[in-house]
Amino acid sequence: MTSVDCLLLDAKHAILDEHHRKFQALHDEGRVDEAVKQFHVTLSCAGDVLNDALRLLDDMLEAHRQAALIDPLSDPPTN
Repeated sequence: MTSVDCLLLDAKHAILDEHHRKFQALHDEGRVDEAVKQFHVTLSCAGDVLNDALRLLDDMLEAHRQAALIDPLSDPPTN
């Protein structure tokens, strides 16, 4: 995972936190219709964050597999 990947994931997480904060504020103010709409936006954003995190994990796993194919573990030395 590159530093760019980390920054993008952190930024998306911050956006998710802001959407959740907006939802909570609307809910606390009793603005139910607006809170429900914000809830859908928040869930969509959460899905995006999770999908991006899973993509990064898949990429890391694939890179690990490729590295194992290129440089397999050698047999332990015998005495």
